[in-house]
Amino acid sequence: MILNVLKRTISSFILTIISFFIIIKGGLLFNLFLLIVFSIALSEWKKMTLEKNFFLSGVLFLILSFYTVFKIRTDTDEYGLSIFFFTLLICISTDVGGYVFGNIFKGPKLTKISPNKTYAGLIGAYLFSILIIYLFIYLNSFNLVIQYKFNSILVLLIFFYSTISQIGDIIISYFKRLSKIKDTGKILPGHGGVLDRIDGMIFTFPTIYFLGFF
Repeated sequence: MILNVLKRTISSFILTIISFFIIIKGGLLFNLFLLIVFSIALSEWKKMTLEKNFFLSGVLFLILSFYTVFKIRTDTDEYGLSIFFFTLLICISTDVGGYVFGNIFKGPKLTKISPNKTYAGLIGAYLFSILIIYLFIYLNSFNLVIQYKFNSILVLLIFFYSTISQIGDIIISYFKRLSKIKDTGKILPGHGGVLDRIDGMIFTFPTIYFLGFF
């Protein structure tokens, strides 16, 4: 169990660094990266649900979701980039915090839809998200990326983003359960498939886009 937690944490760190570099560079590199991720996610969804009646709905949602990611990154100014990284960090820290706390403390299950989700993981997801955003702001390591002041309003925003991310995780878990599979793929060590990794993001980015949070 400890080995799996360590593997997932290390791979998350590496993926985050690579993603940050590509997102900051933007332009053709970002567009190519986004296209590759979209293609893999679409392929995983196809293998998982091709014979299901919700296959087409999922395809349309993925197109919409990745479109909002593209628009937020390419059609906004520096503030938009700050929103992008803020969202990305919360989704990643939500995933890592939920996984680590859930595996360490275990406890009561959160929902039957996703048996691995626990209340400890729920709390860990929120706490880790708050901690990571606080550290990024406090250390000022990415002062051109995270342009916020840490206050009660920001904490509420973190809770909101983290909640959407966790709901996205549960929704994808529901479809995996319907398809009788554990992971959407095996491409990412400790995570499974690309959809396993971005399940929270593909729901959070459209939400903030259509609510105008950028």
